[in-house]
Amino acid sequence: MGIKSDAKAIIDAAIAAVQPQAAVKAALDKLELKGRIYLVAIGKAACTMAKAAYEELSIEEGIVITKYGHAQGGLDRVRVYEAGHPIPDENSVAATEQAIELAKKAGAGDTVLFLISGGGSALFEKPLVPIDELKDISAQLIACSADIVEINTVRKRLSSVKGGRFAKMCAPAEVAAIILSDIVGDPVDMIASGPACADASTCPDAKRVIEKYGIRLSQQAMALMDTDTPKRLDNVTAYVTGSVRELCRAAANAAKRMGYEAQILADSLTCEAKEAGSMLGSIARYNSLSRSSRAFIFGGETVVRLNGAGMGGRNQELALAAAEKLSGIDGACVFAVGSDGTDGPTDAAGGYVDGHTKEKLEQKGISIQESLKNNDSYNALKAIDGLIITGPTGTNVNDLYAVLIKR
Repeated sequence: MGIKSDAKAIIDAAIAAVQPQAAVKAALDKLELKGRIYLVAIGKAACTMAKAAYEELSIEEGIVITKYGHAQGGLDRVRVYEAGHPIPDENSVAATEQAIELAKKAGAGDTVLFLISGGGSALFEKPLVPIDELKDISAQLIACSADIVEINTVRKRLSSVKGGRFAKMCAPAEVAAIILSDIVGDPVDMIASGPACADASTCPDAKRVIEKYGIRLSQQAMALMDTDTPKRLDNVTAYVTGSVRELCRAAANAAKRMGYEAQILADSLTCEAKEAGSMLGSIARYNSLSRSSRAFIFGGETVVRLNGAGMGGRNQELALAAAEKLSGIDGACVFAVGSDGTDGPTDAAGGYVDGHTKEKLEQKGISIQESLKNNDSYNALKAIDGLIITGPTGTNVNDLYAVLIKR
């Protein structure tokens, strides 16, 4: 197989290894579920997680809230809603209101089984400010290159369900939360903005984010930055499962089976996407004279500073930024892919570049630097068949990046 085929096989194997079905079932063995069980599942992996729980338990009634295009049907007594991501929308609010009404049916001695995955911050929302203002604030936070912890620290204070508030709504019922981690370090109170977790962030933390990035808030929204979140919850048991480490390990194992000497160099890459891409391209150039096939594996979640009006996502931008350093190197590639199958507001999961990418782009009159300046990695990569498109994967455990040297 060629190096591009190897890259695809590694991606497929890694994503297959972190599907949440087995993880959800293992977590259920560790949780004590009492009385009637009401299911609420939120996030990009919500349908897959809900199906796994449904196969193991007798569910009284359930609601799933996931991203547009990620819905899967076929579960009796479980309603599936699609809503906005990464910006919440009116469907996010309407679906969340239905989940709140469902949770109210659970009484003392009952359990709300709460399945949480990445993307839940936008999908699960009942705002304390008008929805149009929340959309604007969310867009500002995403555009300024704030990381996900900073973004969710602010989001919690603008919501009536985030930062542990949904768990309080479920009382007196018990909440059993199974959390699929999509944040480096697995901070449970930040995954999907922690709707069932006591909040470790503070009001001063939120105000520092606002000041650091110059986020524009109304008086009402600014006042909410001084509203504290629950610091203790007595009705919640939480179990965290899935991680970017498993994703990296599966990628490395797949590469080894193909004859690569594989190394995991980091699973917590959190810098700007362009910087990460330049670094991976430099690693490829430094190792280009290797006599053996090498695979350098990374995981994490980079950020993008939006300066242009183009289309793309952090993984596509990372890949395109690596193409400059890769130029002219035979038998080398860099790929970056989101484990959830979506990268930013696009239909791609990420991007693939090799030693011929720059030349192909130039033949089409496309400049790497201009495309990066305009945040237009999607259209640049699309022009030379460099997009990675997987469709919704059913999981969400951060991003996977790799340098391959094939000999």
